[in-house]
Amino acid sequence: MVIRKEKKNRKFLGTRRWGVGNIKNARGAGDRGGVGKVGKLTKHDFTYITAKEPWLIHKKGFPSRKKVTFKEISLKTISAMLESSKEQKPSIELKNYKVLSNGVLEKPAIIKASKFSKQAVIKIKDKGGEAVVIK
Repeated sequence: MVIRKEKKNRKFLGTRRWGVGNIKNARGAGDRGGVGKVGKLTKHDFTYITAKEPWLIHKKGFPSRKKVTFKEISLKTISAMLESSKEQKPSIELKNYKVLSNGVLEKPAIIKASKFSKQAVIKIKDKGGEAVVIK
């Protein structure tokens, strides 16, 4: 296919001043507002941030180290884990887990976990099992 008109950017590709006007407009770090290679927090943005979004700058206190997150496990999963057990009332220990009430417990069991939901405790006790909280 014959090219009838060459693109403008192809015409200027080898030149020094393509896209910036005069050559002194883009000399070194001068075209970045006098802040070198830094990103968002430049002298031009700082007034907006201090006026409109001060919570991005001044943070008080320390992050809490005592916050513990618990993994979640359902009664359906626990029931599948206890399926192969031949004991009358099997016991299972789940450290750093919160037991949720999804599913049904098939047989009575002693479940030791860090946390339980209210419905999970009710379902476990209805089946004849025990819900023991570990600290």
